[in-house]
Amino acid sequence: MSLYTVIGVMSGTSMDGIDIVYATYEFTENEFCNHVVQHSKTYEYSTYLLEKIKISTQLSPSELLILDKILGIYYSERIINFINEFDIDPSKIDAIASHGHTIFHQPEKGFTYQIGCGETIAFKTGIKVINDFRQKDVVAGGQGAPLVPIGDKLLYSSLADAFLNIGGFCNISIPSDTTVAFDISPGNLPLNEIATELDKTYDSRGLIARSGSIDKVVLNELNEIDYYSTPPPKSLGTEWIKANFTPVVSRIDNPKDRMCTVVEHVAEQISRTCMKNSIKSLYITGGGAYNDFLIERIKEKSKLKIIIPDAVEIEFKEAIIFGLLGALFLEGKPNTLSSVTGASRDVIGGVLHLP
Repeated sequence: MSLYTVIGVMSGTSMDGIDIVYATYEFTENEFCNHVVQHSKTYEYSTYLLEKIKISTQLSPSELLILDKILGIYYSERIINFINEFDIDPSKIDAIASHGHTIFHQPEKGFTYQIGCGETIAFKTGIKVINDFRQKDVVAGGQGAPLVPIGDKLLYSSLADAFLNIGGFCNISIPSDTTVAFDISPGNLPLNEIATELDKTYDSRGLIARSGSIDKVVLNELNEIDYYSTPPPKSLGTEWIKANFTPVVSRIDNPKDRMCTVVEHVAEQISRTCMKNSIKSLYITGGGAYNDFLIERIKEKSKLKIIIPDAVEIEFKEAIIFGLLGALFLEGKPNTLSSVTGASRDVIGGVLHLP
């Protein structure tokens, strides 16, 4: 059995901050992995960084490279704060596994790009860093996403039939000998964007959406978007939302009605997916697990057994799993599943940066 201690760092498309966990991962002889989360914390982005990230796809190449370095410094400072706050011995940390922040994701064109310079993090923390987890899978012909399903398989598979994360996007994994996983639909990303029109950063517990009404014409058009009838492997990016989703939703003038319609659409797509795959129990994490209205709509439409874990798993599951990806990298074992991404084979994704 092998034991690794890793700091996992995750920045999601919902842009609510960076999640950091300090956890141990023990690989057992039956190929499953035991994990223990020692410490966890979320750090919000500074206003300056958040505004830069929001417009990052519009930056010039040189501006984007500068932002990559700035974000690497920001991650480094937060990680050092985290280590000091929880009195962690840096010599006990085998690696930092950092997802970075996705700026471009177009695997059909052969590229995916995350910023948050790994070389900078390694130098400033004095700890080896593994990042750029998606690139090799894309080179191997895969979607480079989703990467979380290997964690669902190795860490959580005994807990439910399927695992749903409601972050910026809704992604599901169904563990088996040939695990299937894919992005179902947008999630918090469009909901948070609508919330900003009402001077909110997000819709707490879904109260705004609950107060709105469904625009059935727009809902039907959303449900007919081609992506939903495309079989996996498949994944979504912010570019897809801007091109295919936002133009339809924006026809609803009232933000509350727009939000209500998006919630109904998301619940509909999740329910359809679960019924199509004969799923009886669903384990839900991510910020969307706190959206009571969305969870109610999923329950009403699907009649599933819904499992919502404790706050650490809800909020930090992706960071925990990226820590696992780092541990698998160190173990020399594949950390992506070709059955999920569509790659030609399982690969050991990630780039190692030495301090």
